[in-house]
Amino acid sequence: MNKYESIIIIGQNVEEEGIKALITRYTDLINTEGKVSNVNEMGNRKLAYEIGKNKEGYYVVFEFEAKPELITELERNYRITDEIIKFIVVRKDEE
Repeated sequence: MNKYESIIIIGQNVEEEGIKALITRYTDLINTEGKVSNVNEMGNRKLAYEIGKNKEGYYVVFEFEAKPELITELERNYRITDEIIKFIVVRKDEE
């Protein structure tokens, strides 16, 4: 299994309960075929540029281990979730 880091930005119009639900949803998804080692909620931050009428976003960083096949499914789920305005998944180098 490889180590990955995924950052998602949740739109400013999502309530706190919705944010917690999204974090739980993606943690559970990753844990089906991998293992989440850390979830870092960075909170609301001002965006460098407006994304779909959002000037701020709620940043969440997932650090996890998974097989490469899980990344495709994870990114597909990010794309179809309207509350997520941006995301990136990167593979971390072995330390």
